Amino acid sequence: MKRRSLTRREFLTLVGAGSAALAARGGIGPLFAAGRKPNIIVILADDQGYAELGCQGSNDVPTPNIDSIAKNGVRFTSGYVSCPVCSPTRAGLLTGRYQQRFGHEFNPGPPDPERRFGLPLTETTVADRLKAAGYATGLVGKWHLGEKEKYWPTDRGFDEFFGFLGGAHAYMTVSGGPLEGIFRGKRAVEEREYLTDAFAREATAFVERHKSEPFFLYLAFNAVHNPLQAPEKYLRRFSKVEPENRRKFLAMLSAMDDAVGALLDTLRRNALEEDTLIFYLSDNGGPTDKTTSRNDPLRGLKGEVWEGGIRVPFLMQWKGTVPAGGVYDKPVISLDVVPTVLAAAGVVVRDARFDGVDILPFVSGKSAGTPHEALYWRYGRQAAIRKDSWKLVRMPGAAAYLFDLSSDIGERKDLASEKPDLAKQLADQLAKWESELAAPLWGGANL
Repeated sequence: MKRRSLTRREFLTLVGAGSAALAARGGIGPLFAAGRKPNIIVILADDQGYAELGCQGSNDVPTPNIDSIAKNGVRFTSGYVSCPVCSPTRAGLLTGRYQQRFGHEFNPGPPDPERRFGLPLTETTVADRLKAAGYATGLVGKWHLGEKEKYWPTDRGFDEFFGFLGGAHAYMTVSGGPLEGIFRGKRAVEEREYLTDAFAREATAFVERHKSEPFFLYLAFNAVHNPLQAPEKYLRRFSKVEPENRRKFLAMLSAMDDAVGALLDTLRRNALEEDTLIFYLSDNGGPTDKTTSRNDPLRGLKGEVWEGGIRVPFLMQWKGTVPAGGVYDKPVISLDVVPTVLAAAGVVVRDARFDGVDILPFVSGKSAGTPHEALYWRYGRQAAIRKDSWKLVRMPGAAAYLFDLSSDIGERKDLASEKPDLAKQLADQLAKWESELAAPLWGGANL
């Protein structure tokens, strides 16, 4: 039988009040490493808009479980992803590097008989790094980083995988089959449960199996991505909502909130809350025209480098370490997840060349600076840079736009003609960053 590791609270009780005072000053990391390494959970929603949570201001659907992550931790009001579509964001999220640096700029294009698409094997995932550090690693949900076997999750650092390989999947009664099916490891299986509920079942089971050892769980929902499908038990909650597609969307989001609640309940039941660092974010903004997902008050939607395509719900919780109820407005990005969890786990990587940073010192108040001097985006012919509150946007067939996000979060007032020197400075800085990038490895929407 495995020996149970000390919880954070038990460890502090053992080492005494002097260490508790040190923890209050933000110095728990080195001490905690002597006890139990923290568990890591990264929860990724799919195509969820900026406005579609209670903690983000929505009144359309209760999301108490997801909201509790913000209540017990910190909500990032300027939380970004590195691309406005699914697969490139996931490539950046799992490596901590701008995915354009290694050519993963687009979703896969038309079907390729050679199936060349996939997260390049030159890249190391956070699962690789945590597995090497003694973590149990698991992925539940959507992969979308390659369908050829050498790219599969179980070949990219994940001990366990339950989910699907592509970019979208039906939610109701799905059977296993070549590539379009549901897989456990590398074996196709039949799944009869509503897929969001199945992912909740598998995520909680993973925690139960590994509760006595450090674990990394990547829970990548396909909710609330198309197709809009929900069983009656969730649709009944919104029986008065019209039109039908909005009712289905809210039911899907409510199901995902229940799934997050089941996972959080499992942590609480096993006294693991204070031992677990949790991230929650979406892979890109909502495709409002397809699913009704709202990005208010932002401009644009999925597939665009306007704020509505790249600024997302972004939450973090580590009870007892990250101050509860915090709101952090300085820009952070999904690339920060990897350096943050590795720092929390005490994993030192000397040659990773991360573009993300460890954000724990910033949210704990140990560092008063800004996590990033600038953030960058490129998606085909679209590109953008954010520096402080200023954002320059380059769209196809148009001159560059300049916005002051501190007073214009909706990107309505173009200031490029009023501040040409600043616009040029940002354009030059963006061009310098672009000069460091690789050519795309496959084609995509050249937007």
